Amino acid sequence: MYKPTKPIQHSKKAAKLPVIGPSVLVSVDKRAVDIPAKIDTGAESSAIWASNVHIDEQGILEFTLFGPGSPFYTGEVYRRSDYKVFTVRSAMGEEQIRYRTHLSLSINGHHVKVLFSLADRSKNSFPILIGRSTIKGRFLVDVSLPDVKYERKPKKPIDLKEFRTNPHRFHQKYVAKTNQKGE
Repeated sequence: MYKPTKPIQHSKKAAKLPVIGPSVLVSVDKRAVDIPAKIDTGAESSAIWASNVHIDEQGILEFTLFGPGSPFYTGEVYRRSDYKVFTVRSAMGEEQIRYRTHLSLSINGHHVKVLFSLADRSKNSFPILIGRSTIKGRFLVDVSLPDVKYERKPKKPIDLKEFRTNPHRFHQKYVAKTNQKGE
């Protein structure tokens, strides 16, 4: 078990930083307002749900924020010439090409420029993830604060009776089938 030798002391600068909770409502480029975002101190970078991501013939990155199934989707096309390309490797070993670009973000009235990875976050609880590189030196995170309230996609309930009756069949029907789709 880790025991600090000295009590943790925060700098005077840290004491003046705005405090945010484990999730917040943010505005993106003053065009998308009150979007729920997860604060993730375990993630280095930030990500935002983007769809219709492509590069046009002039080399301009085009995308829309969120997707047609999202209550935050407007269909408005964003165009960026300042972007980067990188690859990510999934847990299954698959590589994907992704793009990063800067977007202006307002968190509790504080405006910051954030380098976002554009990703399909349609299956995530939050359409925006804010990582350490955005938080560091700008905000303090207090996980005891309440989460923001918004209508999340409901999770499918697990049929425990079916599981108790035949765990192997349950696994084949739900878990193994899902894992095969990811391969």
